[in-house]
Amino acid sequence: MFLWRYQQSRDAQQEAERKQAKYDRDVLDRLGGDRLSILNFYASPAAIHPGTHVSLCYGVSNAKSVVIDPDLGTWKPALSRCIDLQPRHTTEYTLTAKDAKGATVTATTAVLVR
Repeated sequence: MFLWRYQQSRDAQQEAERKQAKYDRDVLDRLGGDRLSILNFYASPAAIHPGTHVSLCYGVSNAKSVVIDPDLGTWKPALSRCIDLQPRHTTEYTLTAKDAKGATVTATTAVLVR
């Protein structure tokens, strides 16, 4: 009887570990796995009136550096980060993420000022 309970407990623990490992792999894949990727890059709201603020948000995976043009400079890589801006005119922003090997990926988004 004790051996049977021990085996059941061990089987349940191994199944829980398998499920956790699968969940961890799925999360890692959704976050870009081991490859350099831009997870998101957007402005919220996408259209504003002059003098109002907008959040420019990005998320990157496996990046060493992040540059946002025009004129926003270099930012630290993050899975999720938003920058508060107040553009004076309609602007297209370009995000460039670079990994440790020198590979780059880019994405663009625009803020319409009307």
